[in-house]
Amino acid sequence: SPFRLERARASRLMSFACCGKKLPSEPDELKATEWVKPEATAMSSSRVLKTVVFMGSARNVTPPWGGDSRLGDRVIKHVLATLESRSTAFKNETTVEGNTMTHEESVTHEVTCYDPLEVFGKGGAMEGDGHMEAPEFFLKSDDPRKAKMAEMLATIKAADAYVIVTCEYNHTVPPALASMMGHFGGSNYAHKPSAIVTYSVSPWGGARTSIALQPMLHELGCLPVSKMTCYPTAGELFNEDGTPKDPEHRMLKQLPAMLTDLEWVATAFARMRGSLGPPKF
Repeated sequence: SPFRLERARASRLMSFACCGKKLPSEPDELKATEWVKPEATAMSSSRVLKTVVFMGSARNVTPPWGGDSRLGDRVIKHVLATLESRSTAFKNETTVEGNTMTHEESVTHEVTCYDPLEVFGKGGAMEGDGHMEAPEFFLKSDDPRKAKMAEMLATIKAADAYVIVTCEYNHTVPPALASMMGHFGGSNYAHKPSAIVTYSVSPWGGARTSIALQPMLHELGCLPVSKMTCYPTAGELFNEDGTPKDPEHRMLKQLPAMLTDLEWVATAFARMRGSLGPPKF
């Protein structure tokens, strides 16, 4: 390269100057001094994040004043559709000895959703155990209840990221959500990020639950990203199929920003797990 030729030429000049020798004629290849701009190198790759979504509410009855039997159905449909449609590109540039290398990684999602109405319902992985009588990690290997939870356990353990979509019950975490996630030990969630989406019929958007959830997620090991999504008066934001009533509504900007944060952290965590493995304490 031009840089190597110039270094070689300088070395020859110094060598002969120090020895008092006459400088011979230079080979043609050492006479080149014209700088040639190095070519940039571009690389691209893709990553599919295995993303598990947990629905927080197990409510399934229309309130006396009317409305949805479970308002969260609108919200979770919107969240799932958003996740499945995303393709986020992260670009990194590094320069070594004048050579610029660009790496672009495209991130998408493979989504699995767990709903307490199904998980604790007939035929579900934890049928009839919403009160968490038998956590998975307490059961012996030959217990048939452990076998029913095996597929759900494997999916949670293999996940790269978690999204929790929940309302608030009495200003805190719904018991069905705490039970559903708590049935499995923290080692299955560890060293992966999570993100929190809350909603309510009120103007507060379930924000108090997002704060109450954070210690629980920290203890499980799936640290929540700093950005959160809170949907107030969710029935006015979303249709029954989860589509926004007003696609330009300012509250809808929260979710894409939060998911970008989640994707960035999940990609970083996945790279570390893949190259170095989880930390040993």
